[in-house]
Amino acid sequence: MQVTPERMSGWWISPALPTVANCLLAALWAFSTAGGWGEAAFCADAGALGGECADAVRTAILFSVPPAALAAMIVLTSWALPRVRRHPARLDALLTCAAALWILAEGIVFVGGYIAKP
Repeated sequence: MQVTPERMSGWWISPALPTVANCLLAALWAFSTAGGWGEAAFCADAGALGGECADAVRTAILFSVPPAALAAMIVLTSWALPRVRRHPARLDALLTCAAALWILAEGIVFVGGYIAKP
């Protein structure tokens, strides 16, 4: 790992921390979408799991796929490319961007589910 001047003067956070955060956000998104948590959370109260509410939540899930796929691609590419992995500032920036995209994807599911809720 290369030590940069900005790392010597400030706090250093292990890249494992944002990587674990990205994994947890990915798991939350996966359970909310593929695991059915989104549909159960927004449509179960009215007994509308098979109706319009569930269809609207599935539509929100479809809109959340592109930012989630981009986030997964950024995380995997960040760790796969030595040019990124060996530069802590680049790795931090990309992992932070990926975490923001996971939050955006989950936010799309939440807002879409909230709108769909009967």
